[in-house]
Amino acid sequence: MPAYYCYILECADGTFYTGWSTDPHRREHQHNCGRGAAYTRTRRPVKLVYIEEVADHASALRRERKIKSLPRLRKIKLIQTLQIIPAVPE
Repeated sequence: MPAYYCYILECADGTFYTGWSTDPHRREHQHNCGRGAAYTRTRRPVKLVYIEEVADHASALRRERKIKSLPRLRKIKLIQTLQIIPAVPE
């Protein structure tokens, strides 16, 4: 059973994008290649600034919605609570 994660990307314009994935580092790469969300295509490059593991797909969707509803300052505080582990080089 795959692990699910909620993640926050910081876009080049300073805005945040929140999503979910089974592989947040791969997803960051997709966003930076223009194959991510329409929102991030015009705001590249993006940087992965937050990852949170969740129990399952449904939990990932609920948590994504909750994070998206947070005000910017609350997102910044959330980001400050976690150190991102760099992706393993391929």
